[in-house]
Amino acid sequence: MSNEMNDKRKYVLIIAFISVVALLAAFWAFTYESTSMWAQKSGVQGDLELFYKVRTIVTSVNAAILVVLLFMYVSIFKKTQSEFTIGLIVFSLVLLLYALMSNPIMQYAFGFKAFGLGPFAMLPDLFTTIALVVLLYLTLK
Repeated sequence: MSNEMNDKRKYVLIIAFISVVALLAAFWAFTYESTSMWAQKSGVQGDLELFYKVRTIVTSVNAAILVVLLFMYVSIFKKTQSEFTIGLIVFSLVLLLYALMSNPIMQYAFGFKAFGLGPFAMLPDLFTTIALVVLLYLTLK
């Protein structure tokens, strides 16, 4: 019974952590205004901003899921010392770096402004999110 309570508590904490990251990313994305001259002159500023706002949220959720997975894999490695788990840790670290570097917040922090990709700016990250949710589900099983 106690083990079930710990599992439920763990699931609630994971969902809460991912939700907080998503809300913070959404807050940042919707308070940031684009200053792209190209977007303002072409009249597609609204669509571009929506795609990049969604991408900001999706990549932030990806990073949060990867942090959870990374902690879980390190915990498993401490118990099992399995080489396969080391591979999962490296895999998670590389995907975490990808999620961080493809996040518009990080790009903005280094002075880059994204424009011109439309929905293709967010679709790869959305597919990554689906894959990470499946991986998280299987890891929690």
